[in-house]
Amino acid sequence: MPVTRINGVDLFYKEAGIGKPILLLHGLTGSHLMLQQEFDTFQKSYRMIALDSRGHGKSEKPESYTLDDHIQDCIALMDYLELHDVIIIGMSMGTYVAQGVAIEVPDRVEKLILISGTSHGDTSDGTGLLAEHADEMIGLSFEEQMEHLANRIFHKMESVGKWLSAMPSGLTKKQQESAAEALAKYDFRPDLGKVKAKTLVISGKYDGLNPPESGEEIASYIPDARFVLFENSGHAPNIEETDAYMRLITDFLNE
Repeated sequence: MPVTRINGVDLFYKEAGIGKPILLLHGLTGSHLMLQQEFDTFQKSYRMIALDSRGHGKSEKPESYTLDDHIQDCIALMDYLELHDVIIIGMSMGTYVAQGVAIEVPDRVEKLILISGTSHGDTSDGTGLLAEHADEMIGLSFEEQMEHLANRIFHKMESVGKWLSAMPSGLTKKQQESAAEALAKYDFRPDLGKVKAKTLVISGKYDGLNPPESGEEIASYIPDARFVLFENSGHAPNIEETDAYMRLITDFLNE
């Protein structure tokens, strides 16, 4: 699998298929494996590129970095691979990166699919679900925190458990902390009106991490964006309601 030097860091990516490019962006402490079913399904008709963000997966893991580093890495990879009219599918943290890319290079992003995302956050100050359960989180790594709160983040735990066990992060506690700290204090709302991509925003009804109102908010700021709520999902509609999710994504790609 290819590794390329981008912005001073070795980044791993997986590529297969030919046709219009689809760039897959995974969630926090995850890797390209998080969107493996999308990669496998759509490589029959598209050129699929799945990136391991810096600090994650098989990519190099600097001691510290920022969300903007993720965004600039993604744009630099697009330059390196000469990608134009790109479709970006981002999940959770991947939606943050995707929003930043679509704002910065709007003419190069044709479609956006944003799964379980939000347009702003203040991670370093411990807001949201983690803040509500801060006393329970003392001494736990980020990955351990997510495990502890899993039933408040996901809905169909059996399916999600199998999915998560198939893609262990492999990150040390310090690397997990660095990954989380990179997402401190971001707000895309003032600039989402610049996005030109045809956009689909997906949320799960029972997502306690990035709840549905966060997805609705993204869609309200992006011109003509469509919001879809999955009624029987939490943070992973792609796994919790796979058939309906894949039909929706396929139809959107064909529009």
